[in-house]
Amino acid sequence: MIQINGQKININHYPDGSLLLKLAIYGDKLEIQWFYKNDAELFVLICAVKHLRRINPGANISLYLPYIPHSRMDRIHKDCDVFTLKYFADIINSLEFDKVTVLDPHSSVSIALINNIHILSPLPYIKHTMDLILDMEGQAALLYYPDSNAAKKYSEIIPLPYCFGNKKHNWDNGEITGLDIIDNSNIIADRNILMIDDIISYGGSMYYSALALKKLGAKNIYAFASHVENSILEGNLIESGLVSRIYTTKSLFTGNHSLISVIQL
Repeated sequence: MIQINGQKININHYPDGSLLLKLAIYGDKLEIQWFYKNDAELFVLICAVKHLRRINPGANISLYLPYIPHSRMDRIHKDCDVFTLKYFADIINSLEFDKVTVLDPHSSVSIALINNIHILSPLPYIKHTMDLILDMEGQAALLYYPDSNAAKKYSEIIPLPYCFGNKKHNWDNGEITGLDIIDNSNIIADRNILMIDDIISYGGSMYYSALALKKLGAKNIYAFASHVENSILEGNLIESGLVSRIYTTKSLFTGNHSLISVIQL
């Protein structure tokens, strides 16, 4: 979904499938909000920006892109690998935004590739989630991170006790096969847990984390991720009964499930 100064633009198509777009938005300062759904929207963005610059010469145009797509492909290992994140960033940079605002990027490479980037902290949304759990449970949740990278990233902005996991992978296909709890595992029993990460896809990391946490005596388990893909509805986590609720922002998730609460941005 793409909005300009909070106004959703209508995307239509001619019978041959080509884009039909009409925009009459004027101003000296324009913010385009892009809640990513698919790459077809990228062409809409390109056309919208070029049109806005034509009818608003000299205007300050910024991009609000809470979720940065293509962050999985932030490096290449073989000649056949296409560096999609770099090429996506090249296109964004070519539009010469005065500012590109993003939320809790999954890849540090994306931060380096995108010009004029401004990073929003997930801390307000994590604190909001922690407050909701405190109200429901009557006690603060113990924080848990599914790997050492997440532990380093979030413990720097949340100075509270935590534990974290060490994932086991099938190196042939990359799938997670299990997980061990590292550090402070002795304080998990009879505690409510809030698992935190930047993104959930199918939910494998959170699923195996919840299994390990339950084995160590955890009570109710909650999860927060800044970005949740709709594919979570196809994974084991949702139907496992291991988590009481999953919290995320509206940056990416467009599905609907009684277990998932979406926090407005």
